[in-house]
Amino acid sequence: MAVYLPAEIGMPLADVDTPCLILELDAFERNLHRLNDSLAGRNIAVRPHAKSHKCPQIALKQIALGAVGVCCQKVSEAEAMVQGRVSDVLIANEVVGVPKLKRLAALAKQARVAVCADDAGNVAALDAAARAFGVRLDVLVEVNVGANRCGVEAGEPAAALARQITSCPNLRFAGLQAYQGAAQHLRKVEERRAAIEAAVAKIKQTTALLAKAGIACDKVTGAGTGTYLFEAVSGVYHEIQPGSYVFMDVDYARNDWTESGIPRFEHSLFVWTTVMSRPSLERAIVDAGLKASSVDSGMPRVASDDGVEFVKASDEHGVLKLNGAKGYVVGEKLKLIPGHCDPTVNLYDYYVCVREGRVEALWPITARGAVW
Repeated sequence: MAVYLPAEIGMPLADVDTPCLILELDAFERNLHRLNDSLAGRNIAVRPHAKSHKCPQIALKQIALGAVGVCCQKVSEAEAMVQGRVSDVLIANEVVGVPKLKRLAALAKQARVAVCADDAGNVAALDAAARAFGVRLDVLVEVNVGANRCGVEAGEPAAALARQITSCPNLRFAGLQAYQGAAQHLRKVEERRAAIEAAVAKIKQTTALLAKAGIACDKVTGAGTGTYLFEAVSGVYHEIQPGSYVFMDVDYARNDWTESGIPRFEHSLFVWTTVMSRPSLERAIVDAGLKASSVDSGMPRVASDDGVEFVKASDEHGVLKLNGAKGYVVGEKLKLIPGHCDPTVNLYDYYVCVREGRVEALWPITARGAVW
């Protein structure tokens, strides 16, 4: 099967076929710098989450601006990053099962790799895999700080798991993973701040027990785009893990950012789509549906923001309610802002990188489909 490239370098955006994923480079680069500027003077490391972009080129740009490495969610994502010359990866998730553990340990021979754990049996399995491959794995205890997803409970349960890790000859206790994912899309600033204050209290409880046991906790890592500055100023976190800030999406745009200190990042990621049918004055159909944009966090939004609503998606069709808007003739192309950037990225092979209306680069989404 022939390799299909969605565009050619130098091509005008108007000539790029649809649907495809557009990255507006000027806005993207401003987002990178805006995050760094917001942290100026603060003693906090940045480890962006690569599950948002799945692209080593983007990871390397983040590292060039000072990031210490990246986070991933799966071993396969980490493999894609390491193959793309990223040398420091935290798998901010649990890795379970012999095949994955073998790949994790093998990867630790090629780069600095850390992983999270919340279960005693999994810690023992990590130790065995590391022994078999002749490596020493960095392991962080994942603490449930309020998201009620993965994570051992704060306090003594987390301290007990840390003690087990320190007793394993092939593992190193590398700190605490403390990501409050449920806080990221709480709409009100005070709600997000309160959720992080509760997380900080849990971590303080845990680190006090670790100190009492003589266990050094060199790293507390976590935070996301919606809250990262609250963690950064807490005095507890050493490292933050924002991901979506590079792109933003419709769902994040619903948050209130006023008086949070967190900058309002720009939309830089778009689905480029074509009007394929105009069956009525009030309805237009585009060629971007469920297979072109994730709708788990709501429908995409028309970037022109002229009152047109994206009201329905089926496999290959998106339905626009025009609300009296002019234009939207058959063949017209337009940008959609994804409802949720991460799973939308996972639908595409390439970013079509655009500056001033022309294609400047094509970046492969190397970790697309890397879910194992």
